[in-house]
Amino acid sequence: MTTLTFECEKCKDTGWVEVEEITTQCGITTKGVRRCECVEVKRCKKILEDSGIAEAFRSKTIKDYITKNEQQLTAKQMCVDYIRGYKDISQLSENSIAFLGQVGAGKSHLTIAVGNALLKSGIGVVYMQYREAVTQLKQLITEEEDFQKMLNRYKNATVLIIDDLFKGMLRNGRANESDLNIMFDLINYRYLKKSPVLVSSEYKLRDLVGFDEAIGSRIGEMCKGRIVEFVGQELNHRMR
Repeated sequence: MTTLTFECEKCKDTGWVEVEEITTQCGITTKGVRRCECVEVKRCKKILEDSGIAEAFRSKTIKDYITKNEQQLTAKQMCVDYIRGYKDISQLSENSIAFLGQVGAGKSHLTIAVGNALLKSGIGVVYMQYREAVTQLKQLITEEEDFQKMLNRYKNATVLIIDDLFKGMLRNGRANESDLNIMFDLINYRYLKKSPVLVSSEYKLRDLVGFDEAIGSRIGEMCKGRIVEFVGQELNHRMR
């Protein structure tokens, strides 16, 4: 005889558990059902799996970000305030963050750490490694259905992390046109929807505007008041 096993013994994987509800006015005891606690646990687990954040990065926290100067202190506090105030901030037009400039200053650490904190509170976050994602999208560009499916994953994320924006985009000193077209579609969609973006890039805001004014200006507007531009090779932890 086969013994059935369940992931959740309490609800037998139905998502519902039976409870007794007492109608106090007449004292009649009736049976009812309620959502099992496992439903929220499974939902949060799926959000984490769908985030695209590699397991190696899921331990990144704001707490373990080491600061060396005022820029990094400002960036760290900005992340703390953003996480604490996300519910209200997310309703604003200016609801995004950009960490730009010096390579090795911990920009990716900060954006991923914010993403991890939001994920733990049950908020959907999707991670987009710019160079890898854009390469895959360009490979799918003749397959309209697959292309849109992948792009829509980034467009419709509750919160989107764009890591290393425009990394390797320059070809012979010029911006890659197909990269710009893809990113304009993505950024403009989220700009119009007022959907938060957490951006890291080795380029400064003026560089992003120089590549494409429409993209750069939208990012600048979305991240207004939450842009930190790191300057100085002494911030590059990889050189220490």
